[in-house]
Amino acid sequence: MERDQKKVSLRGRWDGARATKRVVFGIALAAVVLTLIVGFNWGGWVTGGSARDMAVKSGKDAVIQRLAPICVYQFNQDPEKDQKLSELKETSSYQRDNYVQEQGWATMPGEEKPDNKVADACAKLLVQINQ
Repeated sequence: MERDQKKVSLRGRWDGARATKRVVFGIALAAVVLTLIVGFNWGGWVTGGSARDMAVKSGKDAVIQRLAPICVYQFNQDPEKDQKLSELKETSSYQRDNYVQEQGWATMPGEEKPDNKVADACAKLLVQINQ
């Protein structure tokens, strides 16, 4: 018996391959899922809700950043500022915002109560003075 079968090359097998609808659909579905996983985990994609939350947080941070210098200005108007600054620096770091609030520096013009986050940012700025 003689062998008439030729060895088929890779190119020949590729040309003769026919994908079924099920295989094509599975590959397309896997590509979509893989794209979503890569996009949301490493591509920086976010949902609308996440984008809204980030925008709100960014807005609040910007307001605090703009109000902290006003707090420092109010500190500079205090006649006993040198003594109070040394007291602030001696206060533990997690209680400095309370000290700033008690002095009234974090109470913005037109407001009745001081803002805790403004007081914290202000305390950080004040501690950096003359270092």
